[in-house]
Amino acid sequence: MFFDAMDLAATFVFAISGATRGVRKQLDLFGVLVVAWLAGVAGGLARDLLIGAVPPAAIVDWRYLAATAAAGLLGFFASDIIERLRTPVLLFDAAGLCLFAVTGTEKALLYGLSPLMAAMLGTVTCIGGGVARDLLTLQVPTVLRSELYAVAALAGAGTISLGFWAGWPMLPTALAGAGVCLFLRLMSIYRGWRLPVAVTRHKFYPETD
Repeated sequence: MFFDAMDLAATFVFAISGATRGVRKQLDLFGVLVVAWLAGVAGGLARDLLIGAVPPAAIVDWRYLAATAAAGLLGFFASDIIERLRTPVLLFDAAGLCLFAVTGTEKALLYGLSPLMAAMLGTVTCIGGGVARDLLTLQVPTVLRSELYAVAALAGAGTISLGFWAGWPMLPTALAGAGVCLFLRLMSIYRGWRLPVAVTRHKFYPETD
């Protein structure tokens, strides 16, 4: 029950992020609702399909549809307020990331996957919604840029898997993983922490025939 609540909270937070992006791209109400839904559930759908939890919870549980619909409507009709709260929205996105790291990894572990594979699926749960949101709104996915997004998700999921392997209690392990994920993401937002990028002295020109 506790992890179901966390999963729904993360779904709502990511759906808000998707709705906000859809409004910025001037999508209509239907478009905003679609982006909100996919941003909220894409990661969980991928996780459930990969671990064999079919049909996925996001399909059979009406609460996921209600959460994403509420987020989409809020993002559409209260877009001016949300735009003024851009920093809190980033914080919500970071919170959703760490919640999905917990729920994605824990569910994979409960289905009997190894800690390594559970960490990978926890990461997939985190980044799936953001990738779907970015692709639908014609942007390079955040996970492919130098920001600490996928790295934060992997660090959080890896911490939880390590704790499971070491036999730590579930709740402290979940809190530790969420804390690691949240810390790295916030450092990326506020301190500008980034992954290294390639540096070259050569200029690239378009290829000619």
